Parts: sequence; structure tokens; C-alpha cells
Amino acid sequence: MSGQPRSVDQSDRTVPLNLRQSGRTPTELLISTRVRKSPYWHLSHAAGCWRATVYNRVYHPRGYVRPEDGGAAAEHEALTKHVTLWNVAVERQVRVAGPDAERFVDYVVTRDATRIEPMRARYVILCNEKGGILNDPVLLRLSRDEFWFSLADSDLLYWLQGVNVGLRRDVAIDEIDVCPVQIQGPKSLALMVDLVGDAIRDIPYYGLLEADVAGCPVVVSQTGFSGEKGYEIYLRDATLHAEALWNAVLEAGRPHRLQVIAPGHQRRIQAGILSWGQDMDHETTPFQCNLAYQVPRRKAGDYIGRAALERMRAEIEAGRPPFKMTMVGMTLGGKPIDDYAPDFWLVSDADGGDPIGYLTSPWYSPELGCNIALGYLPVGRSAVGTELRVWLPDEYASRPGQPERARVCEVPLRPSVNPSARELAHARGEDAAE
Repeated sequence: MSGQPRSVDQSDRTVPLNLRQSGRTPTELLISTRVRKSPYWHLSHAAGCWRATVYNRVYHPRGYVRPEDGGAAAEHEALTKHVTLWNVAVERQVRVAGPDAERFVDYVVTRDATRIEPMRARYVILCNEKGGILNDPVLLRLSRDEFWFSLADSDLLYWLQGVNVGLRRDVAIDEIDVCPVQIQGPKSLALMVDLVGDAIRDIPYYGLLEADVAGCPVVVSQTGFSGEKGYEIYLRDATLHAEALWNAVLEAGRPHRLQVIAPGHQRRIQAGILSWGQDMDHETTPFQCNLAYQVPRRKAGDYIGRAALERMRAEIEAGRPPFKMTMVGMTLGGKPIDDYAPDFWLVSDADGGDPIGYLTSPWYSPELGCNIALGYLPVGRSAVGTELRVWLPDEYASRPGQPERARVCEVPLRPSVNPSARELAHARGEDAAE
């Protein structure tokens, strides 16, 4: 499957995704001043970080346990059984503050920002005038006149500043010295009680709490990127106080078997949580990637992309979707996928012919006992239960050069309480008799 496949129709994109199967190409990561080091970077290194990527022009730790010691599977076990600490300072914080803050924010997000109360947060999307998704941040409302955008991997600061050049709203828009860490896992509440007190028990999902950790002012939200129970701690004046916060979390976490890990992508894939730049980009619309609920049917104020999105919805409801590909969940066979995919692996119909789609986020799920993935297929071949073949690289293929069985499934991908042998075979994309 080397080379550039010509059979995956991407004619509805201006810039097609690079579907070349180049495989793993080991390259040393150059550390320079052109990319930002977060205030936690040296602390992650001391905690065992052995590899990193770049996210929002910030170095981002993506591995602590080395493969010979269990790798991502060991980190996954810590996340699902105990509690974990993530350096997510790459979620850069852009503040919109001033008398017109609510009015401005409501215009740039698709959801109704006027319904977000102070000290509450929401997952939101921002679209361009064509309805393409520019970013999917968590939006925190600190007060009537102050919002923070906790960014996904696209630089939204300049977009927001540029939008306001024409709007001339009475707001200040800039990045602030606030860097979050995530506390994720089933023991996260117990750890947070030890860290900030019993008040944490009362904040709802997407609720906010002003607190103090080791003498440092923080904002805590009940949010996360894992599908597990979890919290984010947003440290104010982070360049000054990073060590104090980090060490306080480590100390509070000792009784709870806290482990420093990279973001748990296999768990977020199973939960159906999307990653901007991997599962979607500015040419992807909410209707293609399970985010239609982010497009309200009724919203009093206008917002960027509204006309295009409402036109798309009407075309979809009339049976004429204005796009060729749509996101699906899949279960698939093959050897356990235990690391980040270096390519968008290709998907064919059940006959194993020319590729028709591609995977964006594959991994092995211990809970389901098989490989799982998010990916894109033609709209007419995306129904739950559709049989497929996936072209995995030789390191994961059962038989080198041969595609693996796969099946479209519902998202989130949930295991049965007591799966039968037939269900397990079904999940792996195999015939029960095999």
C-alpha cells in the first residue's frame, strides 16, 4: 500500500489529506526556541518523559513508560485503575475580557454562550464562514465579563483578534500565563479532595472552582480528555509557580498511586472524544464528525458560519448531504495496535479492493479485547454493521500484505457486560467460527 492512493475520493477538500503510507520514520526531535517549552517541561522530563511532539507550538510529552516496561498499555492501566497527572500546558489559554465579552464570544462559537453561567464551562466549537471547524476548545466563563478559551491544536488567538478588527467590540483578547494539568482516573476525586478540600465534591461536570494549591491560585474544572472521571487545574502565573503546583500534586497523589503519563488516547478513542488536527480540521464540518449537536436549531444571535451550517442541515435532512465522507467508529482485527499511527491507514470495502476511506485514530482497547478506531468512510457506506477491510502495516497485520476484517460500530465504543464468544469475534472483525 505504498505511494499515494488515487481511489479515496477527497474531491470535496481543497487540500487533500496526505494518505501516503510512509510508515515510521524515526527522527530526533529538535529542541529549539522556535517552539515554546511550557513551565512544566523540565518537570515532565524529570518524571521520565522520553518522547514528545509539538501541539499549539509547544513541546508536548507523549510517553513516560518506555515500551520495554509496558509502554502505553501500562499508562492506560494507571489511567483506568488509579489516577494520573498529565502535562497539558499545550492547551494555551486565550482570554476574552471586557464589557462586550459575552456578545463577542456568542458570535464566534456555535453554541449559545449567553446560557453559560459564571463559574461554568462548556465544550464548544468555532467555525469559519464555510462551516469548517477551526477549533474545539473548552470554554470557561470566569465571570460575566471574562471567558477563557482552552485551546485544541490550532492557533485561535489571531483569528479572534482578527474577527474583532471588524467587529470593534469592547474586549481585550490575548493569551494569558495560565497553564493546566489534568488529573484523570477513578481516584481523581479522592486526590483532589486531599489537594483542595471538600468543596471539590460539589462542583458539577463542567463546573469551576477557585482554589489555592501550595499557596498558588488556581481554577479547577471537572473536565478532561480521557472519558474517565477527572479534573483540570489551571494554574495562574504558571511561569512562576509551576514547580510548587506540580510537586504538591505529586505529594497528594502518593497515597492514591498517582502516575505521570501522557494523554490516554486509546481511552479517548473508545469514548469518542475527538482530536483536532487528527480527527477533524478546518475543512471538516460538525455534521461529518458527530458534532451536529453543537449546531443549535435555535439561537437568538448570529454567529460565524451559521448560514452555511443551516444550509448543510437542510440538505442533509433532504437526503442530499453536501459532503462525501463521514466519521464512523470501527472495530478491527489484527495484532494489538499499541502506539500512535504514523499514517492514516486505508480502508476498503469487504472485498478488499481499492481503498474508499481511512482511519484517523486507531488503538487497541483492553476493555473490548480488540483494535478500535475512528475514521472516515463515504456516506453511503457508513451504516453501523457495514463490513470492511483495513490495511494495517505489517507490524500489526495478522498476515503481512493482507487486509484485516473490520466493522462499523456505534460511538462511543462500549463493551458488553458479559460478551459472548460470538460478540468478541464480531468485535475483532472475525467470523465466529474462525
